[in-house]
Amino acid sequence: MTAVLLDGQALADQIKDSLRARITAQRLEPGLGTILVGDDPASQSYVGAKIRDCAEVGIDSVHEHLPADVTRAELNAVIEQFNADPMVHAYIVQLPLPRHLDEEAALLAIDPDKDADGLHPVNLGRLVMGADGPLPCTPRGIQVLLEHYGVQIEGRHVVVVGRGLTIGRPMALLLALKRPNANAAVTVVHTGVADLGAYTRQADIIVAAAGVPGLITPDMVKPGAAVVGGGISREGRRILSDVDESVGEIAGWVTPRLGGVGPMTRAMLLVNTVDAAAEIG
Repeated sequence: MTAVLLDGQALADQIKDSLRARITAQRLEPGLGTILVGDDPASQSYVGAKIRDCAEVGIDSVHEHLPADVTRAELNAVIEQFNADPMVHAYIVQLPLPRHLDEEAALLAIDPDKDADGLHPVNLGRLVMGADGPLPCTPRGIQVLLEHYGVQIEGRHVVVVGRGLTIGRPMALLLALKRPNANAAVTVVHTGVADLGAYTRQADIIVAAAGVPGLITPDMVKPGAAVVGGGISREGRRILSDVDESVGEIAGWVTPRLGGVGPMTRAMLLVNTVDAAAEIG
């Protein structure tokens, strides 16, 4: 069996086209803010990609680059500036922050309605309740990706490997909600479980988000299952997926090592921004 590739880049490009048309039709002027502290190369690259994405679809980009030795008070002042700026409809504080800064405090200071990442505790609480609010970008992107390629979620068994705040926990909550393209039976496991394969072999859909390269191998996959590599690792400049590439010989659908979940995460950041702008009108 040769799996269908869950091509996130192709879908993200379609989403950008639809956002561009929506911005024009609704006469929106959305603004996405980014706050970068220090000179971490990966963070700089990621923020740069977000700024380019904004330019492609017609979203104003408001960027603040602070030195690595910025004080907590100085960072908070910029966060409050973004909270109060009517031209910034949503924004992110890029993580990780330098060690002397309190990441939790910084995230809590963000206005929940301007939380582009959907990871503010208020918005995670809304997700638990099934209430409206910005959704976490990577889980939402995975859900949209599965839906687009015809992977049935409702009533199926999803195994999420990983319990992290950015993917694992919100992914499980999102797919268990009584909503279209959700309403699944969800099992959450992690690398502390002795026999992961005993769980993943039962899954119709596997979302691997543990950050362990090649963790999911063909013997752990039920033939025909959909397998999503949400976690990544780096080996020098090479990006590695949690899903071994040979899984494509067994799975029905699988994300590629590159161009799968990442582009969808960035696309959902744009969607959250445009949604926030439309909410204000």
